Amino acid sequence: MKGDYQDLVDEISALLGAPATLENRDFRLIAFGAHDSEDDLAMDPVRTRSILTRQSTAAVRAWFEGFGITRATAPVRIPAAPEAGVFRGRICLPVRYRGIAQGYVWLLDAEPGPGPEQLAAAMEVAERIGVLMAEEAKAGADLSREFRAVVTAGRGWPRDMAVAALRVALGAGAEGPHAVVCVAPWSGQAPPSVPGAAAVCLVPRTGGDGGGEGPSGFALAVLVRLRTTDQLAPVLSTATRLLAGTGSGPAGAGAGIDAAPTAATTARTATATAGVGLPGTGLAGLPGAWEQAVAAARAAAAQPGLGPVAQWSQIGPYRMLAALAAAPELARDDPAARALLAPAHAELARTAEVYLDCAGQAGRAAAALGIHRQTLYYRLARVEKLTGLDLDAGEDRLLLHMALKASRLHG
Repeated sequence: MKGDYQDLVDEISALLGAPATLENRDFRLIAFGAHDSEDDLAMDPVRTRSILTRQSTAAVRAWFEGFGITRATAPVRIPAAPEAGVFRGRICLPVRYRGIAQGYVWLLDAEPGPGPEQLAAAMEVAERIGVLMAEEAKAGADLSREFRAVVTAGRGWPRDMAVAALRVALGAGAEGPHAVVCVAPWSGQAPPSVPGAAAVCLVPRTGGDGGGEGPSGFALAVLVRLRTTDQLAPVLSTATRLLAGTGSGPAGAGAGIDAAPTAATTARTATATAGVGLPGTGLAGLPGAWEQAVAAARAAAAQPGLGPVAQWSQIGPYRMLAALAAAPELARDDPAARALLAPAHAELARTAEVYLDCAGQAGRAAAALGIHRQTLYYRLARVEKLTGLDLDAGEDRLLLHMALKASRLHG
């Protein structure tokens, strides 16, 4: 499909007599026309960066979106802004399909510029691009069954068979670099279109992923295509947009990811977090990457400082603590922690956690809690009495710290 995009971009370039570039709605470069001009201004910093890095900065994106391109159905002229590195004005041809923005075709504006007939012809080509982009996104949604089988299958031959089926369904793209995103909790339907996604599905959240036994809602799983395994910016952007309530519109509405946030979507995603597993090449490591994404999302929910979008590589001790998620009784019913984790002792538990977070330094812990050091000592003595642990002993401190952190994963 890459060749199709390039051919259509070249067609627009020929129609308008200027090199065109095609980006998706996340401002990731898809294709660009040849630049054979000797004029240095034909390549301003924004266009150069887009071609070299295949994406634009957040500031540039905000500048262009400020001209209403996300809602436009006709060409939009955007003036130059040298202070933002935009030395040449632009013509933006919105690429839409059934009213939903799929991307943008960009051309550098010049006097006298293309006439109405030329722009109308170029918009017809943009419509064909929109159909292709929508079909590509739909293909990802159509793989929901195969993708769901991979992330929910048990270990051993069921998982191997599920991975093999997804590999066949993805075709040549199966061996490329991918990353997995988990957004939880998610209510309503999965979005029909997620830019850059190879597959999207809903996954039931069970006891280990939501606290308690049995199903507890759903998580959204997204398999995102990458150019290289170290290019995580598009993945983080996708996760952020989904959390912002632009992922699917109101439950059951079937809007695209670029739909405007509504009260319903904001309420639905208000407590959601997202996790991103380590990117990899091929599908063999996909189940493990999903487990990492789930762990990262749960860590972001447990420790707000990590989120709302957390990468598994950056959640520290929660990488190990997440292994306790499938057996919450290990944290809640440990004899040493059971009494302390009771609601009546919430303040003592918080005191103990802050003290241990501060590596046992009383001065730092007291300052963090906003209490006198003697008050801290009194509370710690009560903690020791409740738990039967000696907070001067390294192993006892490790046990209590793990129990307190693990309890966060279960809300």
